[in-house]
Amino acid sequence: MRKGLILTSVCLAGGILPASLTGSSVALPGIGHALTPSLATLQWVVNAYNLTFGAFMLATGSLADRFGRRRMFTFGTALFALCSLISALAGNIYLLDAARALAGVGAAAVLTSGSAMLATVFEGPALGRAFGILGSAFGAGLALGPSTAGLLVSGFGWRGVFLSHLAVTAVAMLAIPLMPGEHQAPAGGRVDWPGTLTFTGALFLLTFALVEGPQTGWLSGGVVPAMIVGSVVLLAAFAVVERRRRDPMFDLTLFRNRSFVAVCLMPVVLAFGFVSLLVLLPSWFVTAGGYSTTRVGVTMMALTLPVLLLPAVAGHLAQRIPARVLLGLSLLLMAGGTAWLTVIHPGVSTAVLAGPLLLIGSGMGVSAGLLDAAAVSSVEPERAGMAAGMFNTMRLSGETLAIVIMSAFLVTSTGNRLSSGAGRFTTADSGSLADKLVGGDLSGALSLAPRADRDAFTSFLAGGYTGALHLTLWVLSGICLLSAAPIARLLRPRPQPTVAVAEQPAVSEKEEITV
Repeated sequence: MRKGLILTSVCLAGGILPASLTGSSVALPGIGHALTPSLATLQWVVNAYNLTFGAFMLATGSLADRFGRRRMFTFGTALFALCSLISALAGNIYLLDAARALAGVGAAAVLTSGSAMLATVFEGPALGRAFGILGSAFGAGLALGPSTAGLLVSGFGWRGVFLSHLAVTAVAMLAIPLMPGEHQAPAGGRVDWPGTLTFTGALFLLTFALVEGPQTGWLSGGVVPAMIVGSVVLLAAFAVVERRRRDPMFDLTLFRNRSFVAVCLMPVVLAFGFVSLLVLLPSWFVTAGGYSTTRVGVTMMALTLPVLLLPAVAGHLAQRIPARVLLGLSLLLMAGGTAWLTVIHPGVSTAVLAGPLLLIGSGMGVSAGLLDAAAVSSVEPERAGMAAGMFNTMRLSGETLAIVIMSAFLVTSTGNRLSSGAGRFTTADSGSLADKLVGGDLSGALSLAPRADRDAFTSFLAGGYTGALHLTLWVLSGICLLSAAPIARLLRPRPQPTVAVAEQPAVSEKEEITV
């Protein structure tokens, strides 16, 4: 009973984290209308959360190992709940962006400490089942985030999205007193502050540069290049620090393990094939597709519902089919689904889109039930927070990278397609039109040509936006297709040579992940 309540609490808190990403994406048009921000400051509602979520993942995982998983889980849920309340009450975009950034720190603490806590409470087959349930909860957040946010925005406005995050987190906190006593590092272990600061700083600068580059220009003022250089310097310093420490924040020798490398690369590819669509598609549905907010939520369910249903199925299949085969298959499903999704066009029905969206979601759902357990079980229990931290750092950094790159690609492609004919309707530059379209602000784009034929101008904008989206989908399909074989190959177990026991090197029995 006690273990079940702990699992429920971790799953509730873990499930609301992806919902906070997808839900805020659906709420962006409403936020833009209410607070009238620029496109850059509006996108920071999503980017600020993702930036800090990824940047602080490894740090909070290491701190959870040092100071206790329950303490870190309590801190993370409390901070996330407080920031959700502030977000719901925010009267300007800057306060909202700041609250979202702090919410990302809380989310990092919740996910790493919660995953590590499960590795402490459960063991053996029960651990695999627990992570399968956690994967389903994460899938539930992805599945219910867009649709629930759409209903909340329609009924209560965009502030209702953040209030719902507060309510779920408050319920998750009720089980904290039942969680086990603190599991800390052995006596004498100290916090690796040099490693924590160098790694977090490197990831923060890199992510910030990726977010700002498309907005301000990659070479404008030299600020973005300086951040990239600073990130490289800090990352190199992190590697030096960790090699010299007796108790490092992250054991770099884990990267000698091909399976662990593959497990860490897999969520980066999934972020391109799936997560980027969670952000890009809702704006197209509203601006070019003419969908209502409620219809957007219903349509997005076809993409996200398999992520709710399939993780548990994948866990059972992995008992009979090698996980590397299932993970390779998941990428092929995404590649096929994104290629098929190019049937999208203005006026398309939800029924036509259901097939490709379900296929993409199935690829994500299959992988979601396998990756977390593989990452956390790769090390001894006292370092579960470290493994969860690095894996989830790659996952969240990949999501931020995918969203930033594909958003910039879509904006640029849209602007290029509009450039040849925009002069017939407006003197505004095509880049401004593309910014407003991809930001979900059709009325703002139309306002740039007040005297133009509204129907003709709307059709022109929708056509350019749709053509750019098609190109984006083909790029995503190629990324998934080309990644499937290399990742499956990395996951293939190495043949073990027969050697005498006395000649075997002294390595941890968990150095290799069994996949």
